[in-house]
Amino acid sequence: MNQCVLMAEIVQAPQLRYTSDTQTPIAEMVVQFDPVRDTDPVESIKVVGWGNLAQEIQEGCHEGDRILIEGRLGMNSFDRPEGFKEKRAELTAQRIHIMGEGAGKSLSGLSASGTDKSTPSKTPTSAPAPAANPISAKPPQASTPPAETNYDEIPF
Repeated sequence: MNQCVLMAEIVQAPQLRYTSDTQTPIAEMVVQFDPVRDTDPVESIKVVGWGNLAQEIQEGCHEGDRILIEGRLGMNSFDRPEGFKEKRAELTAQRIHIMGEGAGKSLSGLSASGTDKSTPSKTPTSAPAPAANPISAKPPQASTPPAETNYDEIPF
């Protein structure tokens, strides 16, 4: 499972654009995060939000805000004019928590009903009820087993 949580500061204000075919909104912004070691440089990464989350990012996030981002980390590669391929990390946001002055505000792209309006809803299929556990929850007794043990009659 690819799940990443990153605390960062927005260094480039979110920009909203739309896909050409479905007109789905996409918000892109650049964030920087503190290095693990003091000797390492400050790193930055592009964060992308889709659908309702993209619109919420555009409205609620500003340059200089400190945020906590939950999402999936991916690598994009592209050809450089110099003749080599470059790879860059990109974080696809699923939820953003604003820290500092806007503390307590979370962006998730979910409507009041708790569903994402940008993706078609899928009705969950009901799973069959789990079978009763045949193993007894009682701890084993601390008695001495009989000399001849009949394994078919073990009480657990």
